[in-house]
Amino acid sequence: MQWKKLGVVWKPEGQQPWARSHAMIPTPVRIDNECLRIFLCSRDAENRARPGFVDVSAADPTKVLYVHPDPLMDIGAPGTFDDAGVLPTSIVPLPDGRMYMYYAGFELGHLIRYRLLTGLAVSNDGGVTFHRVRKTPVLERSDAELYFRCGPYVAYVPESSRFRLWYVAGSAWEEIDGKSMPVYDLRYLESDDGIAWDDEGRVVLSIERPDEHGFGRPWLVVGEHGYQLYYSIRRRSLRAYRMGYAESQDGLTWSRKDEELNLDVSAQGWDSEAIMYAAVIEVNGRTFLFYNGNDFGATGFGVAEQVG
Repeated sequence: MQWKKLGVVWKPEGQQPWARSHAMIPTPVRIDNECLRIFLCSRDAENRARPGFVDVSAADPTKVLYVHPDPLMDIGAPGTFDDAGVLPTSIVPLPDGRMYMYYAGFELGHLIRYRLLTGLAVSNDGGVTFHRVRKTPVLERSDAELYFRCGPYVAYVPESSRFRLWYVAGSAWEEIDGKSMPVYDLRYLESDDGIAWDDEGRVVLSIERPDEHGFGRPWLVVGEHGYQLYYSIRRRSLRAYRMGYAESQDGLTWSRKDEELNLDVSAQGWDSEAIMYAAVIEVNGRTFLFYNGNDFGATGFGVAEQVG
């Protein structure tokens, strides 16, 4: 697998109060053959994230066609699981025309740094506005997954009318170079309605390598040869993310092939320190990978094209 980096696509100019900085976790949806809509989140002056979107050209994804001026929804009410941030990670178009947005709700802690649980919002206008399905998480904390049930990638399967979920989960913090850092792996669940999920998922990718302590938002591509999984790896030695890649025949048993991805940090510039949150989409016979670079999207989001 070979990629050509095309550069930064967009980052906020800082003029909107809700989007002073960052373009985090780019999540592409194909609108038509001419347009890709990139859902993301930006931060206000207090570092609270809200979701928005940017439309880009399918022929040239570095060309921005439209920047939506308003957040798609607000942060949660004080004391709720998403009162410090709403970070969309998966957009699911449904057969009835609605659109589900699964997101990580960010909640600051006192004895731990933060919690990340999964919320769900729905759009009836093609993804221009969203409203919460409920004020509590659809992936609430549980005995088995205490602090983190987040980073969801959700696929709707029309043949069975079921929802499949790959997500990040964990119940531990670890001291790394004097800083408390989260520890989590990748897990899997299924649901009849996309709202009710079990309390504990099946571990499908575990932390086994000594330089790793967590994975970031997974992204799945299903093709004629099986499943491809793109994910981010939190490295102890680097104190930053790198990208990983795995393959599967059923979406449950994975063979890690990180070295085959061939997409790493640049020698200098916006993605020279970290690279993360890969999201892959095929349009008009071309395959694009959207991603973040340094500082979790502070330098914007960029795109690479598969060339081999």
